[in-house]
Amino acid sequence: MNQQLAGFAPTPVTARMENHGRTMLKVAMASGQDLYARTGSMVAYEGFIQYEPNPPAVRQIASQWITGEGAPLMKCAGDGLLYLADYGADVVVINLDNDSLSVNGTNLLAFDSHLTWGVERVKGLAKFAGQGLWNVCVQGTGWVAITSRGTPIVVDCGRGEDETYVDPDALVAWSPNLKVKGKRSFKAGSLIGRGSGEAYQMAFSGQGIVVVQPSEDSTDRLRVRN
Repeated sequence: MNQQLAGFAPTPVTARMENHGRTMLKVAMASGQDLYARTGSMVAYEGFIQYEPNPPAVRQIASQWITGEGAPLMKCAGDGLLYLADYGADVVVINLDNDSLSVNGTNLLAFDSHLTWGVERVKGLAKFAGQGLWNVCVQGTGWVAITSRGTPIVVDCGRGEDETYVDPDALVAWSPNLKVKGKRSFKAGSLIGRGSGEAYQMAFSGQGIVVVQPSEDSTDRLRVRN
């Protein structure tokens, strides 16, 4: 039996964050290298690791998030190996090098606690849906893990002069330096999104990337916020 299961055993640690298969994240934890992770995403760990749900630093920043949902994050600290997952979603590991990334809050799995982060409103969309769209912007040098419902596509917006249009419910992350605006279309209603009639898209332009998942987030991200 051990031989049959050998292919699923933990692999040697080669980086702070790495994939164990497509749908699981392995984090090498060490004292002084704390981690923020989605609450409830821990599936296993080795060693001595402590968890603090909704720590003060998270509550302070999350108070800016007016969706009423907050930022479901926990602080992880200790020594050992930590395994995280999010209901079988694909995990994408990114090593930021003095860079930044804007992530849909529901797609943010984990990130180094020393990174600068905050909740920001996406400009240019408020007129389309109440108070607009809110994302988590992470910046600095360190590790970030995001999730995607299926294998994502990464679109390089700097490859041409045309704008890149994305269904907001399929959007995972993008470069914050990109220009973003909303577009309303009636004719595309039967082609974009699950609904009928009027459709909303997000138009990106400039130098940067957009990460799109092959599945629409059922939380309806452009609903009216209270």
